[in-house]
Amino acid sequence: MASRFVTLILLFVSLKLHVSNTQTWIRSGYWYSGSEFPVPDINSALFTHLICAFAGINSSTNQLSISPSDEPYFSTFTDIVKQKNPSIKTLLSIWGGKENSSKLSSMVSKSSYRKAFIESSIRTARLYGFHGLDLWWISPSTGSDMTNMGTLFDEWRATVNSKPRNSRESQLILTMAVHYSPTLDSINYPIDSIRRNLNWVHVIAYDYYLPSRDNFTGAHAALYDPSSHLNTDFGITEWISKGLPTNQLVLGLPYHGYAWTLANPKNNYIRAPASGLAITADGSMSYKYIKWFIKSYGAVSVYNSTYVVNYCTIGSFWIGFDAIRTKVSYAKEKRLLGYNVFQVPNDDNWVLSRAAQEDTKDHPNGRRVLIIICLPIALVILLLGFMVCSLQKRRLKPKGMMVTDEKSVSKLENYESAAENLNSNAPNLQSFGLSNIKAATNNFSCENKLGEGGFGPVYKGKLLNGQEIAVKRLSETSQQGLEEFTNEVMLTAKLQHVNLVRVLGFCTERKEKMLIYEYMPNKSLDFYLFDPIRRLLLDWETCVHIIEGVTQGLLYLQEYSRLTIIHRDLKASNILLDNEMKPKISDFGMARIFQKDEHEARTGRIVGTYGYVPPEYVKRGIYSTKYDVYSFGVLLLQILSGKRNTCLHGLYENLNLLEYAYELWKDGKGMEFMDPSLDDTSSSCKLLRCMQVALLCVQEKGEDRPSMLEVSSMLKHETDAITTPKRPAFSIHMDENKEKESTFREEICSINDVTISQMAPR
Repeated sequence: MASRFVTLILLFVSLKLHVSNTQTWIRSGYWYSGSEFPVPDINSALFTHLICAFAGINSSTNQLSISPSDEPYFSTFTDIVKQKNPSIKTLLSIWGGKENSSKLSSMVSKSSYRKAFIESSIRTARLYGFHGLDLWWISPSTGSDMTNMGTLFDEWRATVNSKPRNSRESQLILTMAVHYSPTLDSINYPIDSIRRNLNWVHVIAYDYYLPSRDNFTGAHAALYDPSSHLNTDFGITEWISKGLPTNQLVLGLPYHGYAWTLANPKNNYIRAPASGLAITADGSMSYKYIKWFIKSYGAVSVYNSTYVVNYCTIGSFWIGFDAIRTKVSYAKEKRLLGYNVFQVPNDDNWVLSRAAQEDTKDHPNGRRVLIIICLPIALVILLLGFMVCSLQKRRLKPKGMMVTDEKSVSKLENYESAAENLNSNAPNLQSFGLSNIKAATNNFSCENKLGEGGFGPVYKGKLLNGQEIAVKRLSETSQQGLEEFTNEVMLTAKLQHVNLVRVLGFCTERKEKMLIYEYMPNKSLDFYLFDPIRRLLLDWETCVHIIEGVTQGLLYLQEYSRLTIIHRDLKASNILLDNEMKPKISDFGMARIFQKDEHEARTGRIVGTYGYVPPEYVKRGIYSTKYDVYSFGVLLLQILSGKRNTCLHGLYENLNLLEYAYELWKDGKGMEFMDPSLDDTSSSCKLLRCMQVALLCVQEKGEDRPSMLEVSSMLKHETDAITTPKRPAFSIHMDENKEKESTFREEICSINDVTISQMAPR
């Protein structure tokens, strides 16, 4: 009981940390006048800051200059974008690209030149209603340029601070666009001056490779690169190590990609030989154009997890573009100040901007105060809990059966011989040698890495007989271990169903713990579900087949196998897809076994994934078959909407995904919840029917939720009447006929795809 209470305290703290946000998360973007994109068409509600680009510098006077053709747009920019977002902040950007770099170098070289520039920039910003100024100078070439730049910033900030302003005017924001790394040809940016004087810098983390310059296909916005320092993670790490705080770093994201012509269309990997640029005059393509191109030619984009980029091939054309949502997640993990996109008009119907905005509702900045308050309290309770648990350990015995560590050791020691005695209906589990697995995965190379979960990394491999495999290798830092490893081996050895992933064998040589699966070429459901481009591959017919397959897999686990099995970690990333997009439930490391006469059990060890865990398990440690029913309901809502449960929705942005769906369904607006790309007109399985079934599955009380048999029947028999769902779990509102009572209402769905084992999220 004590350990369970400790778990709930820590879970409560983590949820509170999640929703706390005392620092503004920057969502900014450049609008370039040369794009010819109408300013009134900008969806400014998706941004906190918009940057109007570009002003220039008069080489004779060193004053800010705006071309006559741009002046009408610049003078009205702020007023127009404020119409859709009154709280938007605007900045005027000053161009200092390569062709303008000499002008900047000259301007910063003398005090009188700097003064003329500073005075004119502030005057222009105030005249046109801009809230700040941005300097785009990513190619200073000499040490004196860097030194003079630092002096400019000191004088610029001092002048801004000294200028009188009326009560409606805020102090001007000063920012700068900088190179991806703080060091250019052994010359460092003036980081001390930047830290003192600028509000933040935009790190230009793209255009690393260009088809007009490089004779190979390049990941132009690579987050990582195992063979080069030319990648975003290296640059950000360097900026931090040189002394610039993370809360002054804004990550640059490209809304464009580049096209190469392959030297040999059969060699279409990253860094493949290329004969030149393709499609456009310089090879550059907006995201809007890329999406249209892919759709027109029926191409499929490929996600490369090593570099964290997307690419596609169409004949001899190779097109590379960025993985925006992953980069936003990276910025949050690094505790950066936010992101900046270049450029706003390149988006396609605001798909990227909306996706990035959704992933920033749970930005982690501002958690430190709660950590200081809650962590000591939790640690004290933790110590007390362990003391009580140690006294009660001999008297506590959970009902649900999970392989214990003591049993695990003995079972593993004899597992190879036990595998040989499995009856003919069980899979032929094989004990693989470490050398064979190394050879199959190219010694666990980055190129073979498919992804990483709570257990550890997963690699693609190819055995000597040509069979493709997936190898899940226990990580040294994983919270899971021998118990989960053996639990999955022993369970999957006894389970055989077309909608369950098949384990081929294992490897325990040299203290390794590896599971070898059949390879699923189409990855997992989340790979498509939450990506704005790949999502289009999931038409409603495909979604229906996936829903039916997951339903059948759960029916087998709960009804048709010899024992009742509770998966406890059903989620989109654990639904693998074969070459025909048929779903297979994977990852049984957290599963529990019930005898057929058992209905529920209680545990003090909370496991599962935030957002998919039902309230009775969080509050009292109770689990049953209704645990997986709840998780299935969450998954079904995600399939219908294409949304993660990491953000808040509704008019006041205070509803989690489940309650948002319920409110729309209750008001007869259920179709507003659906992904607009889904069309059920030619299907017997209807979107609104699935939504109602999903809402029944996520009701607060387990006894109100249907069984999987009932779920299957409701989905198959469209005309049968079904009950009206009650308000879902973790709602901030209550049904009108329900008495007000104290309930645990923290939004467990606010942190998604983080598996919890023991008491802390990984």
